[in-house]
Amino acid sequence: MPLAPSDIHGLIPPLITPLADRDSLDVAGLERLLDHLVDGGVHGIFVLGTTGEGPSLSHRLQREMVKTTADRLRGRLPLYVGITDTSLVEALDLARFSAEAGADAVVAAPPFYFAAGQTELKHWFDLLLAELPLPLLLYNIPSCTKIAIEPETVAALIGHEKVIGLKDSSGDLDYLKGAIDLAAKERPGWPVLVGPEHLLGDAVSLGAAGGVAGGANLVPRLFVSVYEAAKAGDAEELARLQALVTQLQELYTIGKYGSAFLKGVKCALELSGVCSGLLAAPFDAFHPPERERVTAWMESFADTGFLPK
Repeated sequence: MPLAPSDIHGLIPPLITPLADRDSLDVAGLERLLDHLVDGGVHGIFVLGTTGEGPSLSHRLQREMVKTTADRLRGRLPLYVGITDTSLVEALDLARFSAEAGADAVVAAPPFYFAAGQTELKHWFDLLLAELPLPLLLYNIPSCTKIAIEPETVAALIGHEKVIGLKDSSGDLDYLKGAIDLAAKERPGWPVLVGPEHLLGDAVSLGAAGGVAGGANLVPRLFVSVYEAAKAGDAEELARLQALVTQLQELYTIGKYGSAFLKGVKCALELSGVCSGLLAAPFDAFHPPERERVTAWMESFADTGFLPK
């Protein structure tokens, strides 16, 4: 059965890519990471997104990541594959490979080098949709692509049967609420997911179907619990969990560059014995001083019970 909009909900982690070296996977670590996430109660797996360093990986390694994840996941959860690319041909080729590997849907942000206009962006998605073998989740992340999928473009695409939802990583709750309201009017049940993890509770309370939280690689059960509390309208529990999410954000301040989030999560996963903490170029993994700070943070967070065992 093809993935339908009604199947998209809950917590869908953007999977990190565990690297053994520059162009190969830590396969054993990837398998442990997937088991950790499944045990954490997540509702899907998203590979080759921003947290997965998708655009930094070779095309060969992207395909290895898709195939290995699909094989190790064994159909336990829906698998989403990021196909964002500056080349339409490459995006379609990766989508076809992903379909053959067993993926359930693809995720595409706008092409990110030349700044397209909205008319050109709509044309890009039309060309993509005409040949995609899998349903598509739109991905709005203007901080990385230099262009937003503006509300009028979402409105123009929402009726296409292959467009099965939107992931919004803009951090703009007004934009997100506008997309939720548009879906309620034009295509009830069409899911809108939030990207920034600290907004998950607020977004679900506004009607979002769930979230794509990068920190869930490390603490999946925490974000599943945030989703469940927001869905149930349990304000007291949500406030308690949100305080832990705020504490988690301290991990992301250990590095001094924009890559600090990814370095923090990967380092903590390595120190937990889950998988490699290597990053794709141009980023380096944390050095001993930062690793010591990550260790100290993990000790302070251990009593929550959410870190990997």
